[in-house]
Amino acid sequence: MADLTFNERMILIQHAIKKYENEAVLLEKLKSVLPEKDIQRSLDTLIGTQRVRRIGPDILQNNESHTELPDLPENLKSLIENL
Repeated sequence: MADLTFNERMILIQHAIKKYENEAVLLEKLKSVLPEKDIQRSLDTLIGTQRVRRIGPDILQNNESHTELPDLPENLKSLIENL
C-alpha cells in the first residue's frame, strides 16, 4: 500500500472517480492502494467539501462545476494507470 499524504490521497481518489464512477468498482480498485477506512474517510471529506458529489445510490462524480480537478502529480500517475 502506498504511503501518501492527505492531499495525494484526495487527488488520487478524485482521479480514480473520473475513471470509475461506480462506487463499488471504485472501492474494489482502490483497495490495492489504500486501506478501505482511508478510502471511505477521504470520500466523505471530498463529498463534504463539495469536490465530489453522489449521483444516485452508487454513482460518484467529480463536482467540476464547483471545483477544478487537481493536476495529477507524477508519483500518482502510475497508480492511476494501474487501477
